Amino acid sequence: MNKDIRVPMREAWQMNLRALGVFAKRCPAVLVSITLSALFAALTPYVTIFFSARLIGELAGGRDARLLGRWALLTLLTTAAVSLISAALQRWKNNMMILAECAHDQLIMEKQMSLDFVDADSQYVADLYSQIEQNAWFSGFGFMKVLYLFHDFITACFSVIGGVGLCVTLFTSAVPDSASPLAFLGHPLFAVAAVAAMVLAALGSAKCSGECNKYWGLYAPMARLGNRLCTYFLFNLPQERHRALDQRIYEQQRNVGTPRLKQDISFGPGSWVAQKAKGPMGLWAVLASDISVLVEGAVYLFVCLKACAGAFGVGEVTQYIGAATKLFTGISSMLYALEQSRSNGEFMRVQFEYLDIPNRMYQGSLTTEKRADRQYEVEFRDVSFRYPGTDAWALRHVNMKFKVGRRLAVVGKNGSGKTTFIKLLCRLYDPTEGEILLNGINIRKYRYDDYMGVFSVVFQDFRLLALELGQNVAGRREYDDSDVRTCLEKAGFGARLSEMPKGLSTMLYKDIDLEGVEVSGGEAQKIAIARALYKNAPFIILDEPTAALDPIAEAEIYAKFDEIADDRTAIYISHRLSSCKFCDEIAVFDSGAIVQQGTHDALLTEETGLYAALWNAQAQYYT
Repeated sequence: MNKDIRVPMREAWQMNLRALGVFAKRCPAVLVSITLSALFAALTPYVTIFFSARLIGELAGGRDARLLGRWALLTLLTTAAVSLISAALQRWKNNMMILAECAHDQLIMEKQMSLDFVDADSQYVADLYSQIEQNAWFSGFGFMKVLYLFHDFITACFSVIGGVGLCVTLFTSAVPDSASPLAFLGHPLFAVAAVAAMVLAALGSAKCSGECNKYWGLYAPMARLGNRLCTYFLFNLPQERHRALDQRIYEQQRNVGTPRLKQDISFGPGSWVAQKAKGPMGLWAVLASDISVLVEGAVYLFVCLKACAGAFGVGEVTQYIGAATKLFTGISSMLYALEQSRSNGEFMRVQFEYLDIPNRMYQGSLTTEKRADRQYEVEFRDVSFRYPGTDAWALRHVNMKFKVGRRLAVVGKNGSGKTTFIKLLCRLYDPTEGEILLNGINIRKYRYDDYMGVFSVVFQDFRLLALELGQNVAGRREYDDSDVRTCLEKAGFGARLSEMPKGLSTMLYKDIDLEGVEVSGGEAQKIAIARALYKNAPFIILDEPTAALDPIAEAEIYAKFDEIADDRTAIYISHRLSSCKFCDEIAVFDSGAIVQQGTHDALLTEETGLYAALWNAQAQYYT
């Protein structure tokens, strides 16, 4: 388990540079603000060191009151100016970091929405997305970590530049001949050796820190699991209103959530990372700190010995000790940032694996014909389909045709392939075998976004947004009030609309607006049907359209059936076979195949058929 899983340094830097390129494109000001903030953050200590050295030197030397006053005033003004500029730049950088995080979230959202549905619907992609979130939550590793490392690296670079500028004379200043026992301190080779020793010590300190950090990468899978458990049991469950009843009736939090959390030892004193912190992880961290302390002590010794030898005065002692210490810290920080970027590489791999998921579905090039008469014909020609990662066929050898203006019902037992049939029709998936034709042309040849515009769908697990009612129906901010009202009335929501305090501007739910209106499941379903009508597409597909409606509301929907569908092709997936009586044709699915097809009356005459069995199973409760 202690094996170093970090990516090679070269690959890590390639990913870091790529991430910086993304930020440079989406939020360029963040890199500018980080660079300027790092410059002043690194140089501010050197300003204090430089002027302090001048003051102390004058106090130890001539003690000219006028000169001391000038140095003091210059120190005050310069320090104040640099501090104010540094604070302003820090504030700017913090604001830009927030915008950069928003840009990152936007990037993830755009990727999620642009994925082929086959990928967006897969567990593998869902797990990648979850890993990105959990990595950021438990340790801050990932995309945003790149910006923090960039800040640390740039700050360290400026710190090294400032340290070199103030330390050059430390190594070049000559030692008087009178200090013969210490004369070697002024030899050029000794200066080279001192610098080399400082660099090697910085390398050693950074290496030790890197060995310590590698345990975070090893710990990541356990931390992600712990985060998932905590998020689910401590945050999601108590706050999800649709789970509130079950939680209270069955005391799920006390009987399930709390025991499961107690069982998990991802965090706390007994966790794996806590044990490593007491062992090798802690030892590496202590060793890195010890090296820094030893170097700082060596700097003090070297500067004081050279001052004793007469190479420079007491003022320069203050300058050289401060500058040399900062120089070593800068070198260590630079190397540490490099090591950190390598540790972050494993988490960046996950991020880019997600961002680099290709779009495999052919997008097509033909424009879907916008016919004024809406004369469309759809044909399934020997279509078979199986979901990725499984050998089981969800659909097998499906053949059927239907034209616009017809009413088609799709019925069957759970798992018979009804929803898969709709997903293929809408081209959320492509058939594994066979082809689907629209007006005689394979739907894969149509432009994907254009083809999707042909369909309005109310899925069984539809969702409304915590926005205005009108925006929910229209699916956009700007809409035609009259059309929205007409669609709501056709869907049976007219009476409820008249009771709403702000009409179409009434906010739904209380997620954003405390005065938002809660709607029942049946009301939400009517709004979803109105949304499908507002799109005014030639095909309208309703997946269990009346599942949440009471019998009266359901009867109203079916009574207005022709008015709602108008000249559209209406496809219904339903378990309530009473809805099938209104349809021109019924397709009965079983085990992924169409086993019966015809009108309601015709299918009932097939007494041994599946449709008759399903009808009679429901009818017995009403007769």
